[in-house]
Amino acid sequence: MHAVLEREVLLERRQYIPEQSNLWDKLSLAQKFATSSLTQFGYDLSFIRGSKSGNIAILLCDSNAATISDDGEINTSPNIIVRP
Repeated sequence: MHAVLEREVLLERRQYIPEQSNLWDKLSLAQKFATSSLTQFGYDLSFIRGSKSGNIAILLCDSNAATISDDGEINTSPNIIVRP
């Protein structure tokens, strides 16, 4: 049983991306829930932008962008252009 737990920890560490973790820590609780739901559809948290209304999380899936407002509102058709 101990070997299984150690293996899971090692696998988890391999998937750890410090930049993603830093971004995750900057999200509000509502944004974390919304981000988790979008990752099930292939979206990845790319960056966070500050605005007058709070932080906006930008997620990408291939060439599709989605935004999540500070209060957790998801917009899968935002009017933004993300440079490659």
